[in-house]
Amino acid sequence: MKNLEEQPVSIEDTQKPTVAIDATRATPGDVARTTLRAKIRDYPVLVSHDGVASPEALQIADRAGALVLDTSESTEETQMTLVKAAKTYGFCGLIWHDAPSEPIDYSRTVYEFENSEEYVVSAAIGSSEDRGAQTEVLVAIPAYNEADTIGEVVSEARQFADRVVVVDDGSDDDTAARAEEAGATVVAHPRNRGYGGALQTAFAEADRLGVEHLVILDGDGQHDPADVPKLVETQRETGAEIVVGSRFLGDSDVPLYRRFGLFVVNTLTNLGLATFHRGSWIHDTQSGFRAYDADAIRSIVEDGSIGTQMSASTDIIHHALDRNYSVEEVGTRITYDGENANSQHPLSHGVVLIRNILTLIEQERPIMLIGVPGFVATFVGFGLGYWALTNLFRTGDFPVGLAIASVFFVLAGGLACFSAVILHSIEVHLG
Repeated sequence: MKNLEEQPVSIEDTQKPTVAIDATRATPGDVARTTLRAKIRDYPVLVSHDGVASPEALQIADRAGALVLDTSESTEETQMTLVKAAKTYGFCGLIWHDAPSEPIDYSRTVYEFENSEEYVVSAAIGSSEDRGAQTEVLVAIPAYNEADTIGEVVSEARQFADRVVVVDDGSDDDTAARAEEAGATVVAHPRNRGYGGALQTAFAEADRLGVEHLVILDGDGQHDPADVPKLVETQRETGAEIVVGSRFLGDSDVPLYRRFGLFVVNTLTNLGLATFHRGSWIHDTQSGFRAYDADAIRSIVEDGSIGTQMSASTDIIHHALDRNYSVEEVGTRITYDGENANSQHPLSHGVVLIRNILTLIEQERPIMLIGVPGFVATFVGFGLGYWALTNLFRTGDFPVGLAIASVFFVLAGGLACFSAVILHSIEVHLG
């Protein structure tokens, strides 16, 4: 990890006391949860270790935005070493949390700090009722017949969330049982409702719990749960209602055929939604790895137009842009080597997505999808007609083929232009 002088701290961060924990005797999950809860509330975090702490715990703390300090060479007590480090950084105080497995009651702790003349205060621990109700980061996992992978995904995700919910979408294997064994809350559909239907249930559950951040990831092991803090932290820093984990901005080994297919789908989606007008071109419109804030959760739950199938990803982006929500992207790692990954054939999946996107463009951008090609066809028709007449006057022979093609293009193009105008009028006045 970096040395003290290699980890700069902004002046704004020093205006609040730093939360300090010792990672030597804490589990990776304890470190992740403590760091995330503090960062969500804009409190800086100091994590110490004496050289024998879990490397995973230190990596989690570093990626979640904590300042990680090696105290192995210090001859003083850990708390005293952290106090000196906090003063060196210029923090106004230090909250010592010696039980990272327990959540901090920030209201009581901050009250005690503000009414104390001491530089260090001990963190007040939340009551059992507070611990049960505290769900700031919820990870929801839509799953259909993912028994082989769901247990591992849940176990990893629990390290970075207050609660994990698995939406079992009518699986006929042991998905639900293995998810519960791994520590997830399972919401089961009696029958398969599709990916979009599982998402609707996840949003409804997040809205019921009143969570601050909902992170959706797949149950097949493609998404790396260790990236959850990155999405949550980006959402907290930018205020974006939606943060997308993009495979094209991260270290993902996307197969060439998928990269090409996704390029087509992403291009059509961005053109259809006119993201270029908003200056918000989305590189990975089909990523299921996303974080949503409370506003986005609430509005999506209230929107009955979100589809039940794979097109739900596009529907949600459409929903967000319609409400002028901010959509940010961060690079994430997605793997394609899972045995159970991609249960739907990528070709058929791509065809369905493109069909749905073209339908969306027809509804939202008829001038672009129908009007522009119609105008081009009409122009080509007139060009062919001019060519046919020129040939007639020059040679005396009437080119029947050119004449028929000319009439066809003019009629088809004119009909397309007329249809585009009608559809555009309907969209403007009734949409």
